[in-house]
Amino acid sequence: MERIKIAVAGVGNCASALLQGIEYYRQRHQEGDKEPVGLMHPEIGGYRAFDIQVVAAFDIDARKVGRPVQEAIFAQPNCTQVICQDMPDLGVLVQMGPVLDGVAEHMDQHPEQRSFVVAEAEPVDVERALRERGAEILLCYLPVGSQRAAEHYARAALGAGVSLINCIPVFIVSDPGWARRFEERGIPVVGDDVKSQIGATIVHRALMQLFADRGAMVNRTYQLNVGGNTDFLNMLNQGRLKSKRISKTQAVQSVLPEPLEPEEIHIGPSDYIPWLRDNKLCFLRIEGRGFGGIPIEVELRLSVEDSPNSGGTVIDAIRCCQLARERKIGGPLYSISAYTMKHPPQQFPDQLARGMVEEFIAGRRER
Repeated sequence: MERIKIAVAGVGNCASALLQGIEYYRQRHQEGDKEPVGLMHPEIGGYRAFDIQVVAAFDIDARKVGRPVQEAIFAQPNCTQVICQDMPDLGVLVQMGPVLDGVAEHMDQHPEQRSFVVAEAEPVDVERALRERGAEILLCYLPVGSQRAAEHYARAALGAGVSLINCIPVFIVSDPGWARRFEERGIPVVGDDVKSQIGATIVHRALMQLFADRGAMVNRTYQLNVGGNTDFLNMLNQGRLKSKRISKTQAVQSVLPEPLEPEEIHIGPSDYIPWLRDNKLCFLRIEGRGFGGIPIEVELRLSVEDSPNSGGTVIDAIRCCQLARERKIGGPLYSISAYTMKHPPQQFPDQLARGMVEEFIAGRRER
């Protein structure tokens, strides 16, 4: 079986964790590990985690552009925990992508080791690069708020016949206009805004679903998140957060029989704390009423390494997207998008979405 050829737009912490994870599972497999921890599906359609191969990478940081990707993933300002230090030569140099709105204005007010250093290089023709490198799937890992930059990569994917997995809260796969364009070209896509494996959104959804399933009423809730990676630094600019707040809020609201009033729900990034690095802390509170109208309160603190947490779901999204390519399915993939993304084209409860993914893997129709 041939390997799945991916390209990554944005060689940040998430890309670093993903590529390290692919090599980690390859090494574990060679050591005879038959039940690898951390994977929702050890195998999908015959593809294992290490059957994914990066063939192209794009970034705008001078410490990454022009360097082999296996070195660039460890370059500043990346700060995620190391999964696999001993990376092989992947035969890929990081190419200069378009800057556009990919860098927030306030980033230059912070030390270089935490922020971006924009390379003095001409952007490559992304569509041409995807074609030349033989990419099949493009992962969008750009900073939150990169609307124009994400759309640039989406157009390049369309032109090259490459699938898009949009991991950021820019609405492309869930936008009917963009979705129609990919469907007309017969190109499967997954998005938008990746859910972590065990992250703030999926835990919040599970608790809200529990209230609904057990006959309790939710009166109000909040979810506050802090972290110290470049993503949280970028999100200090409140102007870049509109789609992020919409994505996370709708993901939680969608599991309730009746959505809460806007003033009764607050979800989103709260602050940037440099020493936390790639560690993300979530502070969650739910206030509701149970039997006899008696109050119920839930408070939770969740601590996760942010970037590897997304790798566990992206690994599945990649392999399901490849199955769709082989089956000639075009347009948004509703099952894996609902299961792995916060703002999919159509929301489903997580257990139902998981069942839909299992049916898709088994070869049943996507729609």
